[in-house]
Amino acid sequence: MIDHVGFAVSDYERAKAFYGRALAPLGYVLIMEVEAHQNASGFPAAGYGVGGKPDFWIGGEGKLEKPLHVAIVAKNRASVEAFHREALAAGGRDNGAPGLRPQYHPNYYGAFVLDPDGHNIEAVCHAPA
Repeated sequence: MIDHVGFAVSDYERAKAFYGRALAPLGYVLIMEVEAHQNASGFPAAGYGVGGKPDFWIGGEGKLEKPLHVAIVAKNRASVEAFHREALAAGGRDNGAPGLRPQYHPNYYGAFVLDPDGHNIEAVCHAPA
C-alpha cells in the first residue's frame, strides 16, 4: 500500500492553486506546507489529503523530465465529474472526459486531466452506478 506520493512542479504557487481547486471535489484539502528551509530538497512543498493526513504532495520548481500519472479514488461518479469540471476551470486540460472505461473493468468510471505541467491526474470510482 502506498502511504503518499509526491512530485515536482515547475511553478509552485500555480500548482498549489490548481490542486487546491481540482482536488476539492474528492475531499482533498491542503493539510500541510513545508517551507524551503525545512525541506531536504531546498524547495517548498504542499501536502493535500483527507482526514488530516497528507498523502498527495507537490513541491520544488524546475524543469520536469517526464510527466506522471496519479489516480485518486472518488466516492462516487458525481465526484469524478466534479473533479473534472473543477480541474478544467482551474486551468487543467482535458485528457479524458468522465465516463466508463470497461477495458479496465465493468464499473471503472474515471476522468483524466493534465495539470499545468502536463501530469495526468485521474479521479476514479470503482463502484457500480
